[in-house]
Amino acid sequence: SVRCVVLTHTGGTFCAGADLSEATEGGTDDPARERAVLEEYGYLHGWERFWGRDTGPMTGIFVDQFERRAGADAYAEDLAVNKAELYGVDLGEDPPDLPPSCRDLTVAEPVPEAGLTSPAAFAWCWHGVFSVGVTAVGPTVDEALAEVVSVMGRQLAMLPPA
Repeated sequence: SVRCVVLTHTGGTFCAGADLSEATEGGTDDPARERAVLEEYGYLHGWERFWGRDTGPMTGIFVDQFERRAGADAYAEDLAVNKAELYGVDLGEDPPDLPPSCRDLTVAEPVPEAGLTSPAAFAWCWHGVFSVGVTAVGPTVDEALAEVVSVMGRQLAMLPPA
């Protein structure tokens, strides 16, 4: 059976679910190590959705559920720090357009050596036992950031109360 959190955007609705056994298949050189890391966070399930590019920024949303709030918080924080290091930019704390449980970063110039070919914005928030990440790429950093703020706000509003 598929467990689901509703993910919506202006183009319709999509929902998918995966359990921990599916979380790392085909995406790593050491699936056992990756599963062990996720288990340390108390990872339960994850969902993702991508859309756009022809109609504006290419957007991705990632919703992950954990056994405890501390796991969701630590996971969101670690993802944010890792992306900031990858792109060589500073991580924003408590961004003004997002809830206090969020971190964000923007990348104004492409970083092709890291696979980023257009301006982008990222945000990671934790909400109760959920970690939510939103990514938007191009065409400008301002458009990407506006998309991230909009999508994050709508997604957080749909989650159960923290």
